[in-house]
Amino acid sequence: MLRRRISVAPMMEVTDRHFRRFLRILSPEVVLYTEMVTTGTLLHGESSRFLRYHPSEHPVALQLGGSDPQALAESATMGVEAGYDEINLNVGCPSDRVKEGRFGACLMDEPALVAECVRAMRERVEVPVTVKTRLGIDEKEDYDRLCDFIEQQRRAGCPYITLHARKAWLQGLSPKQNREVPPLRYDWVHRIAKDFPDLGVEINGGLKTTEAVEEQWEHVHSVMIGRIVQDQPWILTHWSSSIQHRDQSLEAFEPHVLESLGEGIRLRTIVRHLLGLFSGCAGARRWRQLISRPDLEGQSGWRELRALARELDPLPSPAG
Repeated sequence: MLRRRISVAPMMEVTDRHFRRFLRILSPEVVLYTEMVTTGTLLHGESSRFLRYHPSEHPVALQLGGSDPQALAESATMGVEAGYDEINLNVGCPSDRVKEGRFGACLMDEPALVAECVRAMRERVEVPVTVKTRLGIDEKEDYDRLCDFIEQQRRAGCPYITLHARKAWLQGLSPKQNREVPPLRYDWVHRIAKDFPDLGVEINGGLKTTEAVEEQWEHVHSVMIGRIVQDQPWILTHWSSSIQHRDQSLEAFEPHVLESLGEGIRLRTIVRHLLGLFSGCAGARRWRQLISRPDLEGQSGWRELRALARELDPLPSPAG
């Protein structure tokens, strides 16, 4: 099991390899997750593109989407061969596209199938196989039902479970609304941690301050945070002393930026998730305007970003 107090949630079109590389600079310890990758993408697509990461990202987990045990076992094997430290099964995404593919939150209605998927992956790989899920779906929000789901995954070999402390509405709500509308039930997650003492339990959902995160450590093993990191990535430095200035983080990020530019990747693709880097600081609006500028490209654009960062949050002058 990966030791953790904090992890960054898998977020589609957010936790790509560029953003993960930057987050690792901000925090050497936090567990990082890829975006969800479907088994079809890995088995029938350009797998090397979706499995790519940098060694500095460790510890890093690969999140898979799927419901076919054999396909998941093969995909998990590919992930381990690529060097990922953990394989995570998505049983929490409520989007219509995911539901149509028969994976994500709709699988909460098939706990035995999920357990079969976990077991199939566990038999093929040596790294932990974990599950990220919700408290229930639609009208099927029942604590005993949740306990049965979790118990089946525990018996299948899942050592760690991440619970988004809301149920999911599979009809009528968008994924964004599903992160906000269903009420939070932190008490259910706390009960699960007590009722399953041999299972690692991680809580997710609605935790937007450092104080809120740290309060949860009294009840669960770890906390997964997501959108707050997207909006305010600097929050991770609260739990790490390795980086003191925002320009220092960009300086450490520069080798990745230049390498990626050399591969023909657009600057805006590399830095698009750094929009909130100066959130809460004087000059945050200037940063957002610059990083969003359509013509900000290439090494010249990167130099502009670095220059503004030095102005807004400069490194201290060398002694003497």
